[in-house]
Formats: sequence, structure tokens, C-alpha cells
Amino acid sequence: MSNVRDERTCGSDALHRNYEFRNIRREEAEEAAEIERICFPPNEACPREMMVRRVEAAPETFLVAVDRVTGRLAGFLNGLATDEAVFRDEFFTDECLHDPAGKNVMLLGLDVLPEYRRQGLARELVSEYGRRERDRGRRQLILTCLDAKVEMYRTFGFKDNGIANSVWGGEQWHEMVYVIANP
Repeated sequence: MSNVRDERTCGSDALHRNYEFRNIRREEAEEAAEIERICFPPNEACPREMMVRRVEAAPETFLVAVDRVTGRLAGFLNGLATDEAVFRDEFFTDECLHDPAGKNVMLLGLDVLPEYRRQGLARELVSEYGRRERDRGRRQLILTCLDAKVEMYRTFGFKDNGIANSVWGGEQWHEMVYVIANP
């Protein structure tokens, strides 16, 4: 059991040596939109204009991983804070729903460029995001995902609440919740 813990610690340490984890900068909104375009099909991806508005409205709820060698964004996780506890599609399209004092975060996208995958970067983004938001007093991270990603998110600590009300992109989604702090 201690070997598993040691491997995670070493993996996390290596990721932090290779990547800087921080809030997005306003000038990185276009780069984030391009990463979203690469990572998601057109019917699911956040359009460029919307990504720019999200970054402007809530940069503190974007966590980016920056390749320390190239300075390039390797991936990011973003959301909007709210007191709501059930995901609805309007979070994808209305950045005004962001409440900086909200107790929950509706996660809108986990994006890792293909050349940076299979290193544990997505897991570390979720883990780092959870720690950061817990320190801000948040209680839950809530997201929607397709059937194919349910198991991945379970391994990250999310619980599957079943089929979501979301019909974003014409798809059927699962709503998943990650409790980061007790009420």
C-alpha cells in the first residue's frame, strides 16, 4: 500500500516539476479556445467567443497546466462557481451565472492536448483543482460526462449520480459529483 502512495507522490512531484499549475491569464483565452476545439467535437466544444467571456468573467475558476519547457498550455480545467447543486446547460452558455462566493463549482471542461495525455495530467488537474477550491471554502465539484468517461472520473473521486438533465451538444450525459468539503 505504501508503494502506491509513494508512486502517486512521485508522479505528482514530477508533474509539478514539468508543469506550472496556475490560474489562466486573460491573454491565454484564445489558446484555451483552440485547445477546447482540439479536445472536443464541434457539437460539444465551447465556442471561441464563449471561452473568452468565461476567462474574462471567472479567471480564478480556470486552472491551467503550463509546460515549463515550451511555455505552452498543455491543458486546463474550468468551471463556474454557484450555490446551485444540479448541473444545467445554461452554465455552458451564461458566464453571468458565476457567483464568486458560490459553494459549488460546475466544471465545464477538462482539456488535455493529445501530446500531453497518458502522463496523469488530467488526474493532477482535477486533484489540484479540488485542493484549491476546498481551500476557497467550496463543497462540491459537479460535472457532466459521456458514458465513456464515467469510469475515468470515478477513479478521480467523482460519484456518478446517473443520467443528467443536460442535453448539451445533443448528447446524453452523466452527472458526477466530487465532494471536496463537508457542509
